[in-house]
Amino acid sequence: MPLPKSDKYTTDYIYSLPDGQRAELINGVVYDMAPPSFIHQKLTLALSATIRDYVLKQKGSCEVIPAPFAVFLNEDDKTYVEPDISVICDQNKLTDKGCNGAPDFIIEIVSPSSRKMDYSTKNTLYSDAGVREYWIVDPAKERTVIYRYEEDAAPIFFSFDQTISVGIYSDLQINIAELLE
Repeated sequence: MPLPKSDKYTTDYIYSLPDGQRAELINGVVYDMAPPSFIHQKLTLALSATIRDYVLKQKGSCEVIPAPFAVFLNEDDKTYVEPDISVICDQNKLTDKGCNGAPDFIIEIVSPSSRKMDYSTKNTLYSDAGVREYWIVDPAKERTVIYRYEEDAAPIFFSFDQTISVGIYSDLQINIAELLE
């Protein structure tokens, strides 16, 4: 898990970071982010493209935006995250600075340094903020954990070779193993 800094910060601190240095801010605590791996980036690109292609084919209005992209979940300046993939269907949430409010669908690709953050801290954060669907894609375990918060159901576990139905798009099917071929 990224190591938190000890003081309380605001988004002003995030914007003061040198170019290329990335961090997230959760309840005033800064978490430095490690650079993503090859598999992380490959999955981010493949998943983003798959979802975007679906939205375009359906002539949908949702935006599919990969990191780095600022998401301000709360109305204060103490929380700033950069999900690996954000799907935002309410255009009113989008500004030049990022997304103000919860995206409809978030995907995080687990890295060794982000495991606890993605499974615990962000899971709670996204649920509380009103995200409709959250996927944790875990290359080390070759599985995807899906939370459909609107259904208030237990998480669903899929191996990479299983086909997953996207909750917010009932007719979109994704097979992670096929994306990695």
